[in-house]
Amino acid sequence: MNRCLKQSAILEVVSKPRITPEGTAQADSKAQLPRKVVSISRGRQRRHRVSDGVMKLLLFTLVGVFFLTGPAMASDLYPAQPVTVIVAFTPGGTTDMLTRMVSTRLSEQFGKAFIVENKPGAGGNIGTEFVVRARPDGYTLMVNSVGPIAVNPTLYKNLPFNPITDLEPVVQIAEVPNVLVVPAAANTPDLKELIARGKTKKGGLSYSSTGIGTSSHLSSFMLAQSAKLTAVHIPYKGADALNDLLAGRIDFMFATIPSVMTHIQSGKLLAIAVSSAKRSRSLPNVPTMIESGYPGFEAGSWFGFFAPRGTPQTVIAKLNQAVNEIIKDPAIDEKMVFAGADPVGGSPEQFKNFISSEFKKWQIVVKDSGATAQ
Repeated sequence: MNRCLKQSAILEVVSKPRITPEGTAQADSKAQLPRKVVSISRGRQRRHRVSDGVMKLLLFTLVGVFFLTGPAMASDLYPAQPVTVIVAFTPGGTTDMLTRMVSTRLSEQFGKAFIVENKPGAGGNIGTEFVVRARPDGYTLMVNSVGPIAVNPTLYKNLPFNPITDLEPVVQIAEVPNVLVVPAAANTPDLKELIARGKTKKGGLSYSSTGIGTSSHLSSFMLAQSAKLTAVHIPYKGADALNDLLAGRIDFMFATIPSVMTHIQSGKLLAIAVSSAKRSRSLPNVPTMIESGYPGFEAGSWFGFFAPRGTPQTVIAKLNQAVNEIIKDPAIDEKMVFAGADPVGGSPEQFKNFISSEFKKWQIVVKDSGATAQ
């Protein structure tokens, strides 16, 4: 009984409201709990505050580590998913052939699919712009050539992008010299005979190309300019340029070696010079334009891998190493040479410097030719 009275008295004291100076009753929160309970509660609050602080510090540290090392870790794991490789031309051409040859081996080497996707149009500008606008994470690449990269910036007056600055050169795959071909029935065994015939033929010679501003067009223009030759340009779309040459309706044409190799081997076309600085491994018996009396004449095509600007350099380096290894493989080397391409390789910096020199060269040729495209 006395014990119950004591507990009742304690509860009464603890629960008794505090009278404020204004005379109003106010519950004293500190008085509502025994001192021991209040002390325990405050201790827990302090521990919670310390724990929250530690957790926040740990969280900020982890976020910082992620931003510092996340891209590097992602690059080390590259590729972690399939990679799209854009070709800015139709299937079956030289660019498409080289892209599929190398991409197949990249898929085998990395264990992830390198999927070739064709986006042709506007002289290669549509596919090129697609890659320029792509996320720079290494999962959208392209194999491109001299036209869209080194010629089109001058040929097209209002390009909404600059392929020289908006793309990262990865590695040059190959050089594909243009070969000067004539119909076998024309009885023109060498370049000297072709020039002589052109200077005596009324109205001059005719030459075909695969379009205004293409490598085949500009190479022929360079020849006419260098030889002071009257020559009429007849641009075509697609295979008609070659068909009319085979039929003898056109006098000559500069074409990529892969596109005319079978006709040279069958005897329907005669190869009289190549436009590269040295002889092509695909046509070792055909002299260069330089050997034929035209110093400094270089007008070949070339092909290489590109990535959007801002792609991590670790990804660029990994791709560069892989492609260099692939094109050094004797089996790939043999396939490329058989198709008319001379494997190149090298570093991204070497490819970048090469592109810069090519742009300067073709800028002069395009302006001198008066060629424009919309």
